Amino acid sequence: MFLLSAVVLVCQAQSATSPVKPIPTPPAPIHVKPRFELDAPLPTVPGVMIDSYANGAGFAQQLARSYSLQGRIMWVDGTANIERVNTEAKIVQLVHELRDVGFNTIVFDVKPISGQVLYKSAIAPKIQEWKGRLLPLDFDPLAVMAREAKSANLNLYVSLNAFSEGHKLFGAGPGFAKKDWQSICYEPKPFVQLDDGDKFPLSVTMGKIQTGMVTVFSSAADIPKTELDSVGVLVGPDGRMENMFDSSVLGLGLSPLPKNSYVLYGTGEAATYLRHNYKVQADAHYDTDAEFVLSSDPRETQYPLMMNPNNLDLQRYEMSIAQEVLRNYPIDGIIYDDRLRYEGINADFSDLSRELFEHRVGKKLTWPDDVFKYTYSRTLQKGIQPGPYYDAWMTWRAEVLHEYLEKVRHAVKEAKPTAQLGLYVGSWYGDYPALGNNYASTQTQAGFWFSTPGYAKAGNSGLLDFLISGCYYPTPTIYDAMGRGIGIGYSIEGAGMLTNRLVRDECWTYAGIDPDDYKDNPVGLTNALQAACASTQGVMVFDLSHGVEALWPVFAKAFSQYRRPPHRSSQALANVRRQRFLKDKAGKADPPIIIAAGSTGIGQ
Repeated sequence: MFLLSAVVLVCQAQSATSPVKPIPTPPAPIHVKPRFELDAPLPTVPGVMIDSYANGAGFAQQLARSYSLQGRIMWVDGTANIERVNTEAKIVQLVHELRDVGFNTIVFDVKPISGQVLYKSAIAPKIQEWKGRLLPLDFDPLAVMAREAKSANLNLYVSLNAFSEGHKLFGAGPGFAKKDWQSICYEPKPFVQLDDGDKFPLSVTMGKIQTGMVTVFSSAADIPKTELDSVGVLVGPDGRMENMFDSSVLGLGLSPLPKNSYVLYGTGEAATYLRHNYKVQADAHYDTDAEFVLSSDPRETQYPLMMNPNNLDLQRYEMSIAQEVLRNYPIDGIIYDDRLRYEGINADFSDLSRELFEHRVGKKLTWPDDVFKYTYSRTLQKGIQPGPYYDAWMTWRAEVLHEYLEKVRHAVKEAKPTAQLGLYVGSWYGDYPALGNNYASTQTQAGFWFSTPGYAKAGNSGLLDFLISGCYYPTPTIYDAMGRGIGIGYSIEGAGMLTNRLVRDECWTYAGIDPDDYKDNPVGLTNALQAACASTQGVMVFDLSHGVEALWPVFAKAFSQYRRPPHRSSQALANVRRQRFLKDKAGKADPPIIIAAGSTGIGQ
């Protein structure tokens, strides 16, 4: 009791002498703008939740919105739609349908990957049949399409597949006879080498036995037990040989292999090789030799028969086709499909390309190792080992395509001064160093590993009037992607947003969508259209053959308010570019580009 009283007295004394501290005034509430907001660039259908922080950057976005400009493009693939365009009546009906449901632009693919054309050409062979569907030799669908598009007040562009002159699945196209134009592809010939002995061919599919090759097994249970005259060599984690087993031991079955160990297995000649070269604790490793094959070689699995972009005769041929269609038909311009590129990172390794590249770097090279060498890991993962001229090679290929586009732009304007030039690409920019096509602005600054100063200078968007990227994802928005637990780059909005930022107001951008992703899902398709138009200046639908007729009501509702396409006004693009110039001159920086990785191969 005494102790409690003392405490009370002390507290009372302190209260009498100490000032009372006022309760601090709470800070004014901060108004936080939500990052995700409902947006409806197509105002006649329900909106979607859009990333308001990341979207809307750039003068192209702002001007298109403020002036109600919006691209609404239908792509008509040449071969897939032959039965839709092989009579005048069908084309008349098609154009009227596209106009009635609200599209304002048609892209008509008149030079598919086969290298044949769908119009009367004095240069390229005319396609007459595809998968049993006929196109009459004396019928010119482009002439009718151009007439009807003009009558319906629709813009018409023709798509050309530059650098593809054949379809390998069907063996069709003029490129098969043009072997000197075909791309030469660098392929690895993998081998195993025991100690410092001879090389022997290696099967690069784990556990797959191929005649005349050594096979790698990472599991003892998978090693065959019934093959006579078979040999297995155990290789430890350090890459050294530890033991050898003949068919009698293998037939009984090996114990589980030590961790990170594997068995080199062979029968016949491969068994003889393993026996003769086995040496305990000696090195066993994989390596590759280079082999150079034509694009038409069966090992090259792409359908397009790709030509060598470095060949000037080929370049002149492709430009002559562009000029031919522009001079002979009342169209608004051309768009190059996604074959304005190299076949892959392994192309083109022809003697011509080597000569040109060595001239570029001013040195004779060890070919192809000074560019890169193919490698295989212990688990048979294929990789590349960059050589000293790897970056120079990647930059040079981008420069070649940039210079070609400069020539094409000049040729287009020479043929028809008012004509426009467009480009279609896959939406994941990270794929494109391997293909050589740098479709970004020369001024784009983004944290892509491959974007060296030299590579960046080969950007192509400043040569274009518009760029379409294939954002073929079944997820419309970033908001949706987060809710589904997938990467935000795997969405139409994420892919379109990246495309728009990469071109940096140098041309219009349109996000391509695939209606196959939204079959029997009209709400999903509506959301996809909204996402495309929110992240870019419009939408391209690929393609007519993908069952779009069943979706006409969805398009008609979404497009019920007419919009003029941005590419219809050259003055509008000039205004965008001027605003960008003034901003750059004033030293005002853009917000950072958000790099959200997309799916490899999407849109290619």
